Amino acid sequence: MRRKDREITDFQEMLNILKQCDILRLGLADGNFPYIVPVNFAYTVENQQVKFYIHGAMSGRKYQLMQKQKQCSFELDLPLKIACLPETKSITMYYHSIMGTAKIRFLSDSEKQLALEQIFLNRYDETRNFDYHKTALERTAVAELTVLNWTAKSNPPETNTN
Repeated sequence: MRRKDREITDFQEMLNILKQCDILRLGLADGNFPYIVPVNFAYTVENQQVKFYIHGAMSGRKYQLMQKQKQCSFELDLPLKIACLPETKSITMYYHSIMGTAKIRFLSDSEKQLALEQIFLNRYDETRNFDYHKTALERTAVAELTVLNWTAKSNPPETNTN
């Protein structure tokens, strides 16, 4: 990381950023070009092991690439605001971000129902007690992304040194 002054290494601080993010950008290799797709996600943490859970159709480009590769990159960010700094005649973006790599594993039918009901639906107050159509499970893939490594970076307004 070039800007070591913005690096976050404290696990709890990294989790605090993660809790605020709603979209995970999944990066998959697809020939000469990366394939990046924004996805909704949920996550668990056990003994400092982070696992993301994503879901989608059991067909399409994302599904096919994940089936083939079994590994991915990911990115999450929380843009705060852009600021003009007249004293230095510079412009900066205040933000928090996380990047990393993960191993992909598709869940079995019984595992995916548990993941959807106990992890996904519990993430938001609005979905916690939602009675969804369970027939959708048959055509829904749920993948567990076990984080292999991750880094976090932050440029919050209160500590800006530009």
